[in-house]
Amino acid sequence: MSSSDIFLGETIGTAVLILLGGGVCAAVTLKSSKARSAGWLAITFGWGFAVMTAVYMTASLSGAHLNPAVTVGIAIKDGEWGNVPVYIAGQMLGAMIGAALVWVAYYGQFQAHLADPETVGEKPLEGPGPVLGIFSTGPEIRVTWQNLATEIIGTVVLVLAVLTQGLNDSGKGLGVIGALITAFVVVSIGLSLGGPTGYAINPARDLGPRIVHALLPLPNKGGSDWSYAWIPVAGPLIGGAIAAGIYNIAFA
Repeated sequence: MSSSDIFLGETIGTAVLILLGGGVCAAVTLKSSKARSAGWLAITFGWGFAVMTAVYMTASLSGAHLNPAVTVGIAIKDGEWGNVPVYIAGQMLGAMIGAALVWVAYYGQFQAHLADPETVGEKPLEGPGPVLGIFSTGPEIRVTWQNLATEIIGTVVLVLAVLTQGLNDSGKGLGVIGALITAFVVVSIGLSLGGPTGYAINPARDLGPRIVHALLPLPNKGGSDWSYAWIPVAGPLIGGAIAAGIYNIAFA
């Protein structure tokens, strides 16, 4: 795979991942959405199908890492770091594009939601904003070590599941069955481990859309919770490294 294929594949794939994943969060959250209040089950399956779609679409271009934690895990497993910056650059750009497209698709709903005094009053504007959860994750209870540990544990499960499928063995990434298995792993993590933090398990998935939230001209949007933002970046990266270590000890 060339660097241009990797960058293009990761940009497209991560954009689709965030468009569909962030889209289900918007659908469930925003007023005047037909899917409002559909619940956590809809969100977890929405993210799982987003992963499946994005992986299947771009596996032949870049291997469909779509996640810096996966990229780091594979680099540690294989000892090859040359393309890591290209992967992560594509993932970050794609995540930001996907988040911006969610805003475009739900523009009217964002405006209506944030114009409602009842919505704006749900949280103080100096804290995490009322629509931040559409873009990025946040804890239900702020306990730093627990929030970090939850992200690490969830990412270990994800990356170890990817590595044990032999993601790079063919040089072309996951096949059809692998994409489906990975999607259901993501659903399982969301259902079982998503409650405390919203399961970022992907630094680009959280940081890219959080930047977009900070930049978008959304009225009454509140803060982007930058004091928490390091956890869904550091936790998944640590988890990816641990998963690669487990793989090298137990499976290599």
